[in-house]
Amino acid sequence: MAVASDRMDNLPQVLIRDMTHPDVVSVIRIENESYAFPWSEGIFRDCLRVGYVCCVTELDDIIIGYGVMSTGAGEAHVLNVCVAAPYRGKGLGAQMLEHLLEFAGSLGVGEVFLEVRPSNTSALRLYQSLGFTQIGIRRGYYQAVGGREDAVILRRLLGKRR
Repeated sequence: MAVASDRMDNLPQVLIRDMTHPDVVSVIRIENESYAFPWSEGIFRDCLRVGYVCCVTELDDIIIGYGVMSTGAGEAHVLNVCVAAPYRGKGLGAQMLEHLLEFAGSLGVGEVFLEVRPSNTSALRLYQSLGFTQIGIRRGYYQAVGGREDAVILRRLLGKRR
């Protein structure tokens, strides 16, 4: 499932490939630097163990991003997409999402879902630019400083881009 891409203006070619167990060390470092309430190493290892679609983005043999998606019953759920802070805003998140969407399509998936914090406006814009539309809200879904935060539920029908 490896894919090379040279679509970014200011970066050399990146590689999107399957995540392996040794990659989890780098992935968890990015996760911990990116989120106040990060996934644990065990969650990433469990995702690999149960066969979720787990990918990393590499630049010059350094992992700079990752994505995790579950599939089943004709649908997919994007569980986590993250790019290391120094590489954000360069199209890498979009490339990872497009990669996951293409892979889901190759499995015959008809629709893809994800949740996002309403406060994460850059991620919301990215998802909407890739054809995701809001279909609901999950109240108190995310742990947050001082309580809970809602999640916006988004869906993308594959083969259609709005």
